[in-house]
Amino acid sequence: MTVITDDASNLIAFPNGRTSDAQIVFDRRELSAILKVYGRMVAAGEWRDYAIDMLKDRAVFSIFRRSSEMPIYRVEKNPKFARRQGAYQVVAAGGMVMKRGHDLSTVLNVFDRQLKNADSGR
Repeated sequence: MTVITDDASNLIAFPNGRTSDAQIVFDRRELSAILKVYGRMVAAGEWRDYAIDMLKDRAVFSIFRRSSEMPIYRVEKNPKFARRQGAYQVVAAGGMVMKRGHDLSTVLNVFDRQLKNADSGR
């Protein structure tokens, strides 16, 4: 039997040494932090829509200026990079990684400057 832990520190046991075919997901704490930033940017009039994708290798929160466009930012959780670069990253529309790290709240701080610019433009 193989025993592994997920990001919420829950033990998951699999018979016959198999690993999970489960998807990677944002937990409640992570989603709350993302939606807090998202709500502030919607209130500032910068963002208008989002999408959440739960894939086998990563979870992605995509942010849109308009629903008919490509995402302007993606907040990704990829446990494969958790020990090296950090599981969380913010990726801009062109694929440039804006910030990466082990702590989601510090990675989301990349949007603080954009929020300050939006507030000063009012």
